Amino acid sequence: VGKWDIEEVIMETEVKSKEAEPLGEDAEKGDTETTSHTDAENATTQDSSISNGDDADDDDKREMVDLKIIWNKNKYDLKIPVDNTGAKLKESIHSLTGLPPAMQKVMYKGLLPEDKTLREIKITNGAKIMVVGSTINDVLAVNTPKEVIQQEVKAEENKKEPLCRQKQHRKVLDKGKPDDIMTAVKGTKERLPTVPLSGMFNKSGGKVRLTFKLEQDQLWIGTKERTEKVPMGSIKNVVSEPIEGHEDYHMMAFQLGPTEASQYWVYWVPAQFVDAIKDTVLGKWQYF
Repeated sequence: VGKWDIEEVIMETEVKSKEAEPLGEDAEKGDTETTSHTDAENATTQDSSISNGDDADDDDKREMVDLKIIWNKNKYDLKIPVDNTGAKLKESIHSLTGLPPAMQKVMYKGLLPEDKTLREIKITNGAKIMVVGSTINDVLAVNTPKEVIQQEVKAEENKKEPLCRQKQHRKVLDKGKPDDIMTAVKGTKERLPTVPLSGMFNKSGGKVRLTFKLEQDQLWIGTKERTEKVPMGSIKNVVSEPIEGHEDYHMMAFQLGPTEASQYWVYWVPAQFVDAIKDTVLGKWQYF
């Protein structure tokens, strides 16, 4: 082998060696990228499973209650923690209906307190929650004339002699307090009872009972002869006055038509329920 032949072999070997080096670097780089992608995917999967596990743990820790929300003749299903307060419930109702909490009257066996939890109020699965309220636009359109009417009625009442002294009412009141009337508590305000208000008299001196059907938004006026199912929205006004000498009881009128001639009178209403009755019947026309 000659000198030139040896040098050509050496040069050829160096060229091939240099050409092979980039292939080695590319292969190593490819291995690194594959490893990085695999690590990232594993990390993502691990993080996702941890996050999902935390959410499940939170749900397990909170006792939930299923409710039926009834507003404006529409029904909504709502599932919330039983330890949420009435105020929190109003926020959830806002999310469902768009009705702001400040414009809501929430009814469950009377007006629902905002500061107590659903557990304290003893709300259970399947409970029906009645919501009364109007949007701001509805209130501006409807409430103003209604307020004016109520103010005029109140001013007119102040000019008259006490209702219980008027002849038309005396003939009923002079019969005396009914024997089976519900016990009254003066100076207190209570939510509507879970049973009908009974033992009272109507204008003809017959026995009458009042049942508040919040699910149907109706007031049932029952006598021995029949039961009138009156939509609360059709009741224009409610007036009441303590009975002289028996201030723990009131006489109360529900105005079922456009004039006072349509008033339905009920006598011996326990004083502690008067405000709850007015709130329930007139609530949808008042600012909350």
